Amino acid sequence: MEQALEIESVDLECAVNNVEHHTELNGVDRLVVRRGQPFSVTLHLRPGTTFNPGVSINLIVTTGPQPSDVMDTEVKFGLSKLISPVRWSGTVSLKSERATSVTICSHPNAPIGLYQLALDQGTGVSLGQFVLLFNPWCKRDSVYLANEAERQEYVLSQDGLLYRGKPKRISELPWTFGQFEPGMLDICLKVLDQNLKYLQDPVQDCSNRRSPVYVTRVLSAMINSSDDKGVLEGNWSGNYEDGIRPTAWKDSCSILRQWYNQNCMAVEYGQCWVFAAVACTVSRALGIPCRVVTNYGSAHDTNSNLVIERYYNSDAEDIGDDSIWNFHVWVESWMTRPDLKLGYEGWQASDPTPQETSDGVFCCGPVPVRAIKEGDLSASYDAPFVYAEVNADVIEYVILDDGSTVKMDSSTTEVGQCISTKAVGRDEREDITHLYKYPEGSEEERQVYEKANHQNRLIQNEEEPGLLLKIKVTPSMEVGSDFDVYAQVKNNTDAKKTFRLTFYAQAVTYSGKLGESCGLMELTGANLAPTEGLKVTLPLQYSTYGKAITQERMVRLVALLIDKETKEYHRATRTIVLDIPSLDIFVQGDAKVGQPIRVEVKLHNPLPDLLENCMFSFQGANLTDSTTISKEVGTVDPKGLATAELELTPKVSGIRKLVVDFNSDKLGNIQNYTNLVIKE
Repeated sequence: MEQALEIESVDLECAVNNVEHHTELNGVDRLVVRRGQPFSVTLHLRPGTTFNPGVSINLIVTTGPQPSDVMDTEVKFGLSKLISPVRWSGTVSLKSERATSVTICSHPNAPIGLYQLALDQGTGVSLGQFVLLFNPWCKRDSVYLANEAERQEYVLSQDGLLYRGKPKRISELPWTFGQFEPGMLDICLKVLDQNLKYLQDPVQDCSNRRSPVYVTRVLSAMINSSDDKGVLEGNWSGNYEDGIRPTAWKDSCSILRQWYNQNCMAVEYGQCWVFAAVACTVSRALGIPCRVVTNYGSAHDTNSNLVIERYYNSDAEDIGDDSIWNFHVWVESWMTRPDLKLGYEGWQASDPTPQETSDGVFCCGPVPVRAIKEGDLSASYDAPFVYAEVNADVIEYVILDDGSTVKMDSSTTEVGQCISTKAVGRDEREDITHLYKYPEGSEEERQVYEKANHQNRLIQNEEEPGLLLKIKVTPSMEVGSDFDVYAQVKNNTDAKKTFRLTFYAQAVTYSGKLGESCGLMELTGANLAPTEGLKVTLPLQYSTYGKAITQERMVRLVALLIDKETKEYHRATRTIVLDIPSLDIFVQGDAKVGQPIRVEVKLHNPLPDLLENCMFSFQGANLTDSTTISKEVGTVDPKGLATAELELTPKVSGIRKLVVDFNSDKLGNIQNYTNLVIKE
């Protein structure tokens, strides 16, 4: 009988292994490795015990609550002379008389998660634990990403920029993903353990975690709480008194920690960009390359006919079910798709915001972005819904008081504009619309639309309306100021035209939910001679709109024109985003690890009102000790200046993004950031 090895201690070599596996930002007090890549541990033998090179040594790795060799959640393997790149394997070498080095390499398709490592000597002798993650650096891993700059951005970067607003006024929102902050990895693994599939069949679920497609779909369901013990509860009502308003969040860690600390009860509240940012954090933590994407003019097609049918009553109120959000945010994850045909590898869109159910659960995706561009609605998962979000045609109707329906305008270009994500290695916006769709109006784009079996495509060559209606705005529209907006009407016929014009402003949220009115102008019997034009001015005063707008500072302008002779309806809309004052950040001192630096922030109050409960908040990965640091300012006079100072001591070298946020009772949701280059 072979003599068993008597082990005194085990050194998992965390510091060395974690650096080699690009996981050192998780800390070096535990072993975190990526699949398909070797790592080494040292076995220190008890006095009197020696290692015989001829002795057969077997190791056992297990994961999940009920490990099974059939499900590949329990694997027993021996040590040989060479590492195998396609299965669990290991080698052994002597470091000294009482120290043996064992090198282990996992299968590149092994399930991710928390593993137990044991020495098989009849009974298992525990050697310790390790966490196994997806590996974008391994060519055999299905999340392999060849470009190092992209790996740095989509896997290792702990901060980034989200995009909101409108196509002509796109606004940046700095966000701290913080996937390597203390405790985050355990919380992200906990998210997987709370999903419905795990609770129903933990053995199968843990085995399925080999697939990034499966894990991404689970995350799409788990980031929202509509069916399960998910992370965030959505709220678009405008009433957030029993929780935290979605615009207050600036980082993912605060949300994930709160969910974890309150026994996996949903955090209140989130909206689309918050859902997406948290999904990005969890994906990157698990090793899946991920980025946040914003779609402007995002359609919500409720009846799956690829047409957004908008119905209005005679007062121009929207009474339909379909909707177009000013913007919508989801995530893309990088992976192969062995379940689909070749060509569909690469970026996969998934949407954790709960909108419609898929397989009975509120989730969406992942679906290949390439399939959306090609109009292949058969591709898994949820291709028709995502296709409509970026490609649906829009047709508008007025339902008159007598019940009859009159068709108004139509558009094939309103949906799916300026699809945006943060550029690799730069704090700039990258337009990726071309990845989702061919150029609007191109032959390819219309061919794809036909390929999607769209039976209600609009007739594009309609006659130009006799009365042209447009909305124009002024260049400067800062919150707190009074300004004018304009409705322009032109008679492009050879006959006199008499019409009625209603031009009004109304507060609106990013999801299109309308609020209080903040301006109205009506012309009941206007006349225009042939080729004559008219400009109608609608004053917007802060004393009125200031009480109506939300923290998103959006106002929807609507002009409704009725030709009194032909009874034709014409409608023009435009959503404006009010400008905000700049938040200035000044950094004093050399940014070095362990040396304090002083940060000063300033913001001018643009309102004619006194601001109360003013506060600056600071957040930055490896800068603020995994928390949000708040500095209360108190009150700020009308048109006055708010200032605050903070001392920070950087913990880790590299480029770190410090995000600063300002809030008060009347003015808030104002952010800025600065990149700090931390030296050793």
